[in-house]
Amino acid sequence: MNTQLMLSRLEALAGHIGFYLRDTVTGETLRFHADEPIVAASVIKLTVLAEAFRRREAGQLDFAEPVTIRPEDKKPSCGALTYLHDGLTVTVGDLAELMIILSDNTATNLLIDRLGTEAINRFSAELGLSPGTQCRRKLFMPELAARGITNHVTADDIGLWLEKLLRGGIVSPQASAEMLQMLRDQRLNGKMPFHLAPRGIRCAHKTGEDYSDGITHDAGIIFADHPIVFVFLAEGASVPEAERALQDLALMAAEG
Repeated sequence: MNTQLMLSRLEALAGHIGFYLRDTVTGETLRFHADEPIVAASVIKLTVLAEAFRRREAGQLDFAEPVTIRPEDKKPSCGALTYLHDGLTVTVGDLAELMIILSDNTATNLLIDRLGTEAINRFSAELGLSPGTQCRRKLFMPELAARGITNHVTADDIGLWLEKLLRGGIVSPQASAEMLQMLRDQRLNGKMPFHLAPRGIRCAHKTGEDYSDGITHDAGIIFADHPIVFVFLAEGASVPEAERALQDLALMAAEG
């Protein structure tokens, strides 16, 4: 793996970049500002997902519970629920699935309502994540955003989370396998998989973005000869430049 070339590419990017790369077999690792908190955008949904599965395994959350989508629940942009008819009934399990594969913001907020940010953060800490990764509020809350209350992650933390998931260490092996399959089923595939999919290289990943603030992220596992944990976080960046770098770095990681 040409880590020096990758590092040069990262250093050339504008904005605040966090990067973590680890070959889970050899242990070869590349870190770039990986311990620095960056606005999470939709990557925070990984921590919500973990707490939902923890609660299910503890018998405290029923994934078959019906949830009716009200007009006041709907949030803009990513996902499907906002665009479907009022009064639609889905399940808690559907919310978790939609939160990941379509990055559905309505589904995410409904789950955060049920789980609570304190519980989400408590389980993140139990998994070994640092205080740099925090779910502090629901999505699309401009009044809180204006006061600087945002969700944050670090590349180190998300890399740790992903490797634990790969090794069956989040909640249980069965729960980890289910969560990993959700990441494999990701429908938003213009970033990390851009060069990988045409080469038949699979990945399991979660994107995040807020283009108005130059935020674009992708984090996941590349199933190359060795599984590679790959986390790219960019804030205050030139989004086209950052996404081209993200795509190229994922291919460099996959091809060694």
